[in-house]
Amino acid sequence: MPQHPPQRPQHPMTPVRAYHPPTYTRNSNNQITNEIQSDQNSKALLQPLPTMAYGAQSSSSTDKPSGPFKDCLHALEEGHATSGMYLVKPENANRLMQVWCDQRHDPGGWTVIQRRLDGSVNFFRNWETYKQGFGNIDGEYWLGLEHIYWLTNQGNYKLLVTLEDWSGRKTFAEYASFRLEPETEFYKLRVGRYHGNAGDSLTWHNGKQFTTLDRDHDMYTGNCAHYQKGGWWYNACAHSNLNGVWYRGGHYRSRYQDGVYWAEFRGGAYSLKKVTMMIRPNPNTYH
Repeated sequence: MPQHPPQRPQHPMTPVRAYHPPTYTRNSNNQITNEIQSDQNSKALLQPLPTMAYGAQSSSSTDKPSGPFKDCLHALEEGHATSGMYLVKPENANRLMQVWCDQRHDPGGWTVIQRRLDGSVNFFRNWETYKQGFGNIDGEYWLGLEHIYWLTNQGNYKLLVTLEDWSGRKTFAEYASFRLEPETEFYKLRVGRYHGNAGDSLTWHNGKQFTTLDRDHDMYTGNCAHYQKGGWWYNACAHSNLNGVWYRGGHYRSRYQDGVYWAEFRGGAYSLKKVTMMIRPNPNTYH
């Protein structure tokens, strides 16, 4: 049975524990910077994840990723049972992308689209950076909205979110279907039914467009990304904020709820230690 933290009495129309920033006049001269978390490896992180036009890959080298495959399940079916970096080319896409394939998490074939684990990467980024992807594929990274769009629109995919707190407790949330709409719809989120033991902190974001510090598509009067310090499918504002600020130790003190949180698991004032979002084809999809 999913374990849920106690809930405060609330109006029946009020979503569970969503973070609503205070309303006040925002300074129009806000600098678009993250003053909380800085890149610890700026040289590696200032560049988007490597992508290339199809057919333009370089000559072979000892550390060249295998591929291309249409996704990590395809790689697994081709005999690549080791987790690591692979080249992927989704059907109908005109570019290659480097991804991390998790072939160990049962039953394997998972394409990792997001990972947080040590705070080494700044996730308070602009629209173009979230579109193209950023970070280190073998560490903290965001695959990129455009890449996730192409991946999830070549078939039915499910989403697995794995969460770990600072005491070593691990939970998960799985969604029977997961896809993004194109950039013309601002990468609107479409998720299916939930199951797991972490609690459902994503369905409230279903049907919402992606918001970043420089592109406000949320349902709040202000820009949720400014308060949550990340990019997400914000509503007004968030039950989950997996691209927020990675705070060490769990409970954090901040003016806003801007940590890496999943409200149904440890609440919005607790920043999780490890988070992974990964997708896998799900032929038996129930929307």
